[in-house]
Amino acid sequence: MARIFLPLLLLALGLGGGVGAGLFLAPPADEEEVVAENPCGDPPDEDATETAQPSDRDSTPMTEGREYARLNNQFVVPVVQEGKVSSLVVLSLSIEVEAGAKENVFAHEPRLRDLFLQVLFDHANMGGFNGAFTESSNMKLLRDALRQTAIRNVGGGITDVLIIDIVRQDVAG
Repeated sequence: MARIFLPLLLLALGLGGGVGAGLFLAPPADEEEVVAENPCGDPPDEDATETAQPSDRDSTPMTEGREYARLNNQFVVPVVQEGKVSSLVVLSLSIEVEAGAKENVFAHEPRLRDLFLQVLFDHANMGGFNGAFTESSNMKLLRDALRQTAIRNVGGGITDVLIIDIVRQDVAG
């Protein structure tokens, strides 16, 4: 009888202690609901939430009148250190253009790909893909160089070059 009673007693104590700790450490439910509904604590105004408009301080840029020309194939850039390929960087790019200029980008795509590869190789040779290569300032330099190259060679209508995907794969060796 003692063999069954002791494990059941320990089970009940453990279960009771776990439930008690959970209740004791849980945040108060009333405060959570008020914060979730409205961080100011005021009751929500149902009419205001239904007709809410984006504010002037909204940080998303206006993209009306813009189109995106996604370049079909990825760009593969070798990163060379001490005469050997140390890693490969793979990028996917899209070009943001004014409405109606998308076909112009596709008409120039082979030349753009060649020019973009040269910019990417130069960036790699300057150490742009070493270390923290996705750092904001580093990525801005690359985007600006790609955009200037596109504008210089395709002409008007191009507003930005977007880096959709970027991956660096270190080569074992």
